Amino acid sequence: MSAELRAVRRRELLSSGIKVEKTGVKQISGVTAKDIVARFEAAGATLLALPGRGYSTQMRTMRFDVVHSALDAYGWQHAAVRPPMPSAAAISQMDETFSWLTLIPESQYVMRRIVGARALVHPVTLRHLFPWRRIGTMLGADHKSVQRWHGQAVLLLLEALGGAG
Repeated sequence: MSAELRAVRRRELLSSGIKVEKTGVKQISGVTAKDIVARFEAAGATLLALPGRGYSTQMRTMRFDVVHSALDAYGWQHAAVRPPMPSAAAISQMDETFSWLTLIPESQYVMRRIVGARALVHPVTLRHLFPWRRIGTMLGADHKSVQRWHGQAVLLLLEALGGAG
């Protein structure tokens, strides 16, 4: 990427109100498009594994748990499987990965939305929350076009991160 294009891209990011590190993005040698997609999927799974609510300062009330017996268990369901709490290293890697979305120019915000939506992977089942067709419906486009735009966005990220094509 030429220095002129980098300067324009940095100016565009600064005009959008997004804070950019002065040192720029860390160059990753030997990264491939599959590695970038895998990093985004891992970051999406980490994001969805985080608890929905944090610590609250509200006064908590004591409530006794109901003891279920075999006779009273009609309609009782097993507890839902919850993903384990992600480690601090996984959360830091998630933050770094999602910061790569700023490398996609702001004028191509649709590509940012596609990469962000496609990154959301259920942490237990590893299924995408947004299949190609659903993203296409959201954007009012064909699912094949959405796949092509996702590939173009990954190539933009690959170029910006200095990976091997």
